[in-house]
Formats: sequence, C-alpha cells, structure tokens
Amino acid sequence: MSETVSFADVEAAAARLRGKVVRTPMLRHRLLDEITGGTVLVKPEPLQRTGSFKLRGATNASLLLDPAARRAGVVTHSSGNHGQALACAAHMLGMPALIAMPSDAPAIKVESTRRWGAEIHPFDRHGVDRDALAAWLAAERGATLIPPFDHPHVIAGQGTVALELLEDVKAAGLALDALAVCTGGGGLIAGCALAAEALAPEAEVWAVEPEGWDDTRRSLEAGRRIPADGRGENFCDALLSRQPGALTFAINHPRLAGGIAVTRAEVLRAMRFAFDHLKIVAEPGGAVALAAVLAGRLDTRGRTVGIVISGGNVDPAVFAEALAAG
Repeated sequence: MSETVSFADVEAAAARLRGKVVRTPMLRHRLLDEITGGTVLVKPEPLQRTGSFKLRGATNASLLLDPAARRAGVVTHSSGNHGQALACAAHMLGMPALIAMPSDAPAIKVESTRRWGAEIHPFDRHGVDRDALAAWLAAERGATLIPPFDHPHVIAGQGTVALELLEDVKAAGLALDALAVCTGGGGLIAGCALAAEALAPEAEVWAVEPEGWDDTRRSLEAGRRIPADGRGENFCDALLSRQPGALTFAINHPRLAGGIAVTRAEVLRAMRFAFDHLKIVAEPGGAVALAAVLAGRLDTRGRTVGIVISGGNVDPAVFAEALAAG
C-alpha cells in the first residue's frame, strides 16, 4: 500500500464510492450570508449514511481489501463516527469488525456501531494508547487495521467531500475563496486540501478545531507535529485526536492556510443555527467550521467560503443543551 496520496486517488475513490455513499447537497441560506457578509456554501455530511463523512474513507479502504483480508475482518479505534462507518462498510461487504471505543464515548455512537453488527472493545480514553491497542487487536485476530485518519485510502475517500462540493460550486457559477473544515487527526482536511489544490488552487483551506484540542493549528505554526495539551473539554468528542497524523500532517503542512480554534459557546450557537435555519442536526465536532464563520473567526466579507458540517451523531442531552443555548 502506497503511503502517498494524490488527487488522482481522490478521483478514483469518488468513482469507487458512487452508489455506495450519499452525494450530499450544497446548501446556502440567506441569513448565513447576511451574518457573515459573504457567500457561505455548506456541505452537510450529517445527511450521509451513518451520519458523518467517515463512511467515505472507511468504505473506500474496505473496498480495496482483497478477498482473504475481507474474510479475516477489520479492526479500528474510534470515538464513534469512524467506528460506525467501518462497521457499516464491513456489514455491506460481509466482514467481521472489531471497534475499540472510549468507555466515555456517546451512547448513541456506541449503540449505532453495535447495530451494524460490530463487536465493541471499550478502553479508557485517557489511560490507553489507542493506536497500540488497535494494532494489538488486529494482530491477535489476523485482521486488517483501518485507522481513523492516517491511512492513504481513508484520506482519499474523505477527499470526495471537497471534490463534490467544488463540482457543485462550479456548477453554480461560483469560485471558492476559502474552505473551512472540521479537523481532528487531519484525514478529512488532508483529502479536501488535495481536492482544493487541484480544482480551486486559489482557495485558502483552514483547519477548525475546538479550544484546547487545536493541535493542528499549533503544529502548522510550529512547522512540526505538536500534541494537544489535553486541557480542553471533551465536548467536541469527534475531534479529540492527540496530535495530527504523520501522513495527514505531511499533506496538510504545505497546503493549509492555517488553523482556527473555536469555543464551546460558539459551537453551541452553531449547532442551534444549523438546526433552526439549515434544518441540520450537527454534533459539536461537526459544527466547528460553521462556528468559525458565525463567530467571525474566518474572513468572509465579500468572499465565497465553503464549510463542511462533518457529522450529526449527537447525544440527545448535548443537543438539548444547544437548543437551550438559543
């Protein structure tokens, strides 16, 4: 397996995934444009099967397994969305799947993963090396490890998010000035950066993260991978990677304009806005790019800006908090 990823890989993934994942629409809302002073184009991945973009990368990687590897099954670690996605892909292809999940992962994500027929292996988010655990579980079973982000086939699949958006932007007679992408380990934004480089080379690509977990922002500024300080809340549970991936950072470092960190209050406001006006249920981690433009943390005045709402698998109690925040 090659450890490099190109736009050609993203295009191949798009062809491979056709009919197997949802081509989500491009949304626009007058009020969002008025608030931001620009043209904001939204890619709503909560409408994806399994409720997040993760299905794209997990399915692309699974489809590339040979028959013997499929019989042995797949293993990963995930706070929820990649686990659900890989479980769904495994179900589609008739493969066994074992998902290591933090013991404090949202119940809705655990149950949704189990519902696809996957086996769950709980672990302590703060006391276990999840990469080492997943590698051990895969070796024990003779299964294939498909990690959440630092994998070329996963990155290529995630890049189809921006590929689709940029095709729709062009069809609308527009051109992106910037693209804001929710960022954890960097797989989604890496794939999106490759697509943007090929199809919208003048567009800035910005990583958006929750405060305290802005390891990509700080790594970009330092020019090397820097771990998160671990002081942030677990509120945006989908984005709590300890540091950027080695492969994802190699792609992102020369291509991204920078990183943006958003607060819990800004995320709650974005979740409420998405529900009220876009009619989209967004989980905290999925709403950070929308939060960045609503809070004015990204320059949108007179510009055309794309944003990804990356997932909608939110615990009901957390969503109730967003609705109550007003």
